[in-house]
Amino acid sequence: MQRPARKLSAFSLIFFIFFFFIMPVLWYVKHDIIARGCLLKMDSLKLDAKHVQKRIESTPEYMRKLFIMPDSSDRFMEFGAHLLDLIHDFFKERGGIHSSISMEKLAGLFSTTEMPAEPHLIKDVLNEIKHNIIRHSVKVANPYYIGHMTSAVPYFMILLEMIAVSLNQNQVKIESAKASSFVEREFLCWIHQLIYRGEDVFYKKQIQNPQIAMGNITSDGTIANMTALAMAMARAFPPDGRDFKGIRAEGLVRALEHYGFRQALIFVSRRGHYSICKAGSILGIGDQSVIRVPVQPCINKIDIGKLRSLVASIRKEDRAAGKPSKFVALVGIAGTTETGNIDDLDALSEVAREIGAHFHVDAAWGGGALLMEGARDMMRGIEKADSVTIDGHKLLYSPNSMGICVFRNVSDSRFLYHTSDYIIRKGSVDQGRFTIEGSRPFACLKPWASIKIFGKMGYRLLFEHARNLQKTFVELIEQDPLFELMNYPELFIIIYRFVPEELKAALDRLMKNPRKNAERITAINKIINELNTELHKTIRDHDMSFVSRTRIESTRYSPRRVVVLRAITINPNTEPAMLRQILKEHRRMGIKLWRNMKDNCLDARGRLRRRQADN
Repeated sequence: MQRPARKLSAFSLIFFIFFFFIMPVLWYVKHDIIARGCLLKMDSLKLDAKHVQKRIESTPEYMRKLFIMPDSSDRFMEFGAHLLDLIHDFFKERGGIHSSISMEKLAGLFSTTEMPAEPHLIKDVLNEIKHNIIRHSVKVANPYYIGHMTSAVPYFMILLEMIAVSLNQNQVKIESAKASSFVEREFLCWIHQLIYRGEDVFYKKQIQNPQIAMGNITSDGTIANMTALAMAMARAFPPDGRDFKGIRAEGLVRALEHYGFRQALIFVSRRGHYSICKAGSILGIGDQSVIRVPVQPCINKIDIGKLRSLVASIRKEDRAAGKPSKFVALVGIAGTTETGNIDDLDALSEVAREIGAHFHVDAAWGGGALLMEGARDMMRGIEKADSVTIDGHKLLYSPNSMGICVFRNVSDSRFLYHTSDYIIRKGSVDQGRFTIEGSRPFACLKPWASIKIFGKMGYRLLFEHARNLQKTFVELIEQDPLFELMNYPELFIIIYRFVPEELKAALDRLMKNPRKNAERITAINKIINELNTELHKTIRDHDMSFVSRTRIESTRYSPRRVVVLRAITINPNTEPAMLRQILKEHRRMGIKLWRNMKDNCLDARGRLRRRQADN
């Protein structure tokens, strides 16, 4: 029994020395004599190399070999070196952000309707991955790709991913996730402390307490929000200790009937993530029971006055119906998906207390920024939330995908508690007793290690860079007469649009009396919408930079929905000069597009032609 153990230990040592020390040398110094000597051995495995097609027989022996380490550690390392070379080549490859292949041709590459019957060589499958998948993947790490929340990730994440996959821990149960369960609890403690700033004595007592959960690690932000709102529903309709076993046991209809409510409602701003509406549908109250509250134009924060008016209006309807409504949850946003703005969380916590609702903060985007200098003031009130969600794959700079949900009162985790005789038994110490999901990977290894490698100071530097890029881009937009800034950015998301000078001048004049000039304002915005839609398509086709696009009603032209371009300044490799280049490119394209469509929009005197108003 001891000899195999020593053998595994020796191999493990070789494995880690190789990937942490030798692999970087092979990668970056492969033209050195030593590297060349090593690489010469790899010709037999080299991707794209000429080889005789070999038919593989599917035998028990061959199948077993696929599930254990290769016969030779050298051979395993050769595959690893080629794979890292392949990835490196993808990143250093010149050209656009997207491949030029059409959607139709790409679909054709993956239209084999029948599952392969015979086994294929690993090398052949890797070649297919190289040519058909990697070649046509999006270069989201490109510093000119500033269109989405997906950005560059640290190179060490590749190593962490390999460790997590190799260990293949299942976080649902301690028997399949021994050390990783304790890592997960430690990580959740860090996030809980970041948000709620409890006493050290509390965290020392609870950090590894298996009887509660400070929160959950989830597959993404949607499940994190679902977890929080499932808890809110269970808190809203708990067991009464007599003849009602709680909503989790008896369902929504019985819960409403037992407690005498006519409906269950959730409030969130119009900038709320669509996962809140999905949660309403899945939890049984329906999408229509998620009340979308208007936001303040340009600021994009929930309008507290309108929220209170909606509550008053619902209570008036309740009186007419003879039954009250149950306000299950009030959701605040710390970093809206479209505009990066933060609700007045302090004021929302007060409203939630007044109406008896669970106060949840969706900080999927902005939560990680609590590590930034000054962010605590921006998110004042987040510590009063009953639950908070954060996405590790956003501002914690981890790869897709991982969500986090933490609970202010750790005893609230009992509202999610469930057991099963065969896996998460009563009295066990399994994390799965408190999670909606069952099997989960060891996803928190990546942000856990990242926080150790970067430290708080490292994250502050990353956020300072993102903030400087945001400031630069805003200034560039405001200084250019052909662009219009459409929001007041807080957390690295800027929305803007291209507006020809004559249309901007006309809008400025008409907006002095918006009610009187409503029809003409709408008509001009329709033209600008068309122009920016075409501009975005042109940017995408040109493919040397990328920003995203959305339609939003919360601008100075509210309630009209206007098309805006959306930039996100979080890539550590993006530099201010690149932003100038991007905006210059957009300017040039916008001018050309306007020149082509101008005659169809304006008459000979430069006045707006009659067009159907678009509300």
